[in-house]
Amino acid sequence: MKSSLAPGLTFTFRYRVPEEKTVPFVFREAARFQEMPRVFATAFLVGLLEWACIEAIQPHLDPGEQSVGTGMWVTHTAATPPGFTVTVDLTLEKVEGRRLTFAVRAHDGVDAIGEGRHERFVIDRERFTRKLAEKAATPRS
Repeated sequence: MKSSLAPGLTFTFRYRVPEEKTVPFVFREAARFQEMPRVFATAFLVGLLEWACIEAIQPHLDPGEQSVGTGMWVTHTAATPPGFTVTVDLTLEKVEGRRLTFAVRAHDGVDAIGEGRHERFVIDRERFTRKLAEKAATPRS
């Protein structure tokens, strides 16, 4: 990690919501999801918040590093129809070793739609991949 990855880092990320990011697309095999309104899904909001944080820190990582999400505590307080653009504003609040904590907020141009905290951990991609392969090879019951 570069020394530029420090508390106070801010970032803004925008995303136009397509039909495929509405609730019925979360689990296509779940009949109850198919009955839900076609609005931006909480599951995809969580992914969008992660994506924004990933993009924010990318220039501050060393070669071979990336990050994984380790915690998400957010509200989703307003419905967003497809075609709207969601803007995510974030601030890196804490850097504790390789653990990063972000304050995240999202709005759709009409309403604030969510806010909270997101935690990520900076990893060595090669080491992580190796350990994951070892886990995958472990017999399961």
